[in-house]
Amino acid sequence: MNTESTATDQSRHDGVPGRRIVGVSWSSTAIFTVTAVTAAISPGVLRWPALLVALFMFGTGCVVFFLAESAPRRVQLQLMGSFTVQVVVPITTASLRIFTTLALGALAPMPGLGLAGLWGAKFGRFGARSRAE
Repeated sequence: MNTESTATDQSRHDGVPGRRIVGVSWSSTAIFTVTAVTAAISPGVLRWPALLVALFMFGTGCVVFFLAESAPRRVQLQLMGSFTVQVVVPITTASLRIFTTLALGALAPMPGLGLAGLWGAKFGRFGARSRAE
């Protein structure tokens, strides 16, 4: 038996840092996919659970992103404020003029999210790193 390949295989599964975070990401993706696809097939009553799951995931994602406390509160509020406007405006305009190019406004929040991540990467304060074993 090749001990090198066994060690490599085990590190992929057991020794991955943040394994729970990855698991939550995939679990939430599965829940979202099931509710969204089900609502697309049978939109009647099933559209509401899909909407609630999508909104919950969006809200939770925003909160988790900024709960890392790597940015001062003032910066968090500024970045979240900008991001919130970038989300609300396209949803509002697209809902007023459905089936138009305004639907592409859904892409507008990406710079706000990206810039928040960039700020964190360049200027964020993070605790000491623990050594992965």
